[in-house]
Amino acid sequence: MVEIKTPEQIAKMREAGLVVAAIHAATREAAVPGATTRDLDEVARKVIADHGAKSNFLGYGGFPATICTSANEVVVHGIPDDKTVLKDGDIISIDAGAIVDGWHGDAAYTAFVGTGHAPELIELSRVTEESMWAGIAAMKSGSRLVDVSRAIEMYIRRQPKPGGGRYGIIEDYGGHGIGTQMHMDPHLLNYVSRKRGKGPRLVPGFCLAIEPMVSLGTPKTEVLADDWTVITTDGTWSSHWEHSVAVTEEGPLVLTSPDCGRAKLAGLGITAAPDPLG
Repeated sequence: MVEIKTPEQIAKMREAGLVVAAIHAATREAAVPGATTRDLDEVARKVIADHGAKSNFLGYGGFPATICTSANEVVVHGIPDDKTVLKDGDIISIDAGAIVDGWHGDAAYTAFVGTGHAPELIELSRVTEESMWAGIAAMKSGSRLVDVSRAIEMYIRRQPKPGGGRYGIIEDYGGHGIGTQMHMDPHLLNYVSRKRGKGPRLVPGFCLAIEPMVSLGTPKTEVLADDWTVITTDGTWSSHWEHSVAVTEEGPLVLTSPDCGRAKLAGLGITAAPDPLG
């Protein structure tokens, strides 16, 4: 069953989303050469505490940290520790969440550590982020879930990959419903699968975490011995972007974006819903 939210509940999710946005801002500033991924986790813990929120990652299925820190070939679910020291030229995807009054926010971004990044890495992150926004722009009342998947996949497939070949759209992980839990129905593929059909129709109050993950090579992944860390099977680097989004009568509302997604969506010809918090 898909959980449909009232405007008042969406406003609570917006509060949680703003905490996630604050985590992103603080960890982006802290993701510098010499920092450990544990350092980034401590930054996130402080932001959550300062906002009087709760972590929805810590303890989830036994996960031992407040955020996921996935560097380079790690696709998702990287565990912060003292051994992983960020180096100039690394990329790192930081996935963060928060709970306010029982309502969840969840979002991720890819950061560039230091300088000197190869052009193909810069383009990888751009393609992944813009595919997310293509999916968000497709979140219109009356559309189907598959329309979001198609928008994400079509954007990625249309982008020329530096050096040739195709980007790998990660197959084993995707987006999801969000609300009173962090992961809820429906599961959102980042590509179209005939086996899945069209999926549910989007209506006001329908909330999704749109979450493309893209690699420079394979779409295949494997899980390391810690039962969490997911890497590409060919060792190619990857990017991960995510926002929590609500369908409203007035358009998509990007709950985890500081401006509700207004600026990015305007560039796509889409009017974002107004901030329910004013």
